[in-house]
This record gives sequence, C-alpha cells and structure tokens, in this order.
Amino acid sequence: MAGIAVSTTINGDNIEYLCQPDETLLDVLRDRLGLTGAKEGCGTGDCGACSVIVDNRLVCSCLVLGAEAEGRKIETIEGMAHGDQLHPLQQKFLEHAALQCGICTPGFLIAAKDLLAKNPSPTEEEIRFGLAGNLCRCTGYDKIVRAVQDAANVMKGA
Repeated sequence: MAGIAVSTTINGDNIEYLCQPDETLLDVLRDRLGLTGAKEGCGTGDCGACSVIVDNRLVCSCLVLGAEAEGRKIETIEGMAHGDQLHPLQQKFLEHAALQCGICTPGFLIAAKDLLAKNPSPTEEEIRFGLAGNLCRCTGYDKIVRAVQDAANVMKGA
C-alpha cells in the first residue's frame, strides 16, 4: 500500500510525506520525520506528552491522524527555539528546574506556549487550568507554574 500523500507546514517549513490511513500524527512526526520531541505517554490523549499546535489549536498528536495534517500549520517543540536562542519558556523551565525526567516537558512547553499566546498575563489559576491536560509524575507542578509565570513576565517586556 503506497499511503496517503500529505502536504503541510511544520515549524514554518513546507513538508510532504506519505502515511498510512490509520497512522497517527505522533507516529508521523517521530517515525517518518524524525521530530522526536513529542512523546507517547498514554496513546489515549490523557497525558499531554504528545502535545502539538495545529492551526493555533493545542492537540494531542496521538489522537490526530497523520493524513489530517493536510494543508495545516503544525508547531512542535522542535520549532520553539530559534537556533541556539531558547524560547523564554524553555529558558525559564531550566532556571526554575521545572523538569526532571523530561518525558512530559515538551508537552508542557507547547501547552504553555499556546496558553501565553491566548492569554499573555495569566493568573496562577489560569496557568494551572491551561496546563491541566498535561501530566507530570516528577515535579509536583509548582515549579512548572512558576516558570510559566516568569516567562509570561519576560515575554510581556520583550
């Protein structure tokens, strides 16, 4: 079986690939395109480790078919930094030690980026609500929330 031809934009680059009808966007990103930042934590959309932004909407890439990316704009963790310059969220996650094992980190960063794009001055409650679709078993969330608050302040001043 030849597969379905898909043309999309990923992190600003025009990309074409072939995928099977039942292949998830997560599998396409990782296995076909080598973009391994999004992780499969659960495969059911419950943990957020595979979060990406599709057409300015946060989604779990394990729940989206690769063929559904046709004509869409996708943002992954690989597109957050600009060369060696980390995105403010990435920098603040490091400064606040808001990561440990790293499995959930890309999903949290993408979810936080989506949140701050929609609400540049979130309260702690809004941050916790905005990140509620992402699970972490290591950090206890407080460091993540503080990192997002600090990044929001930096980004407002930029």
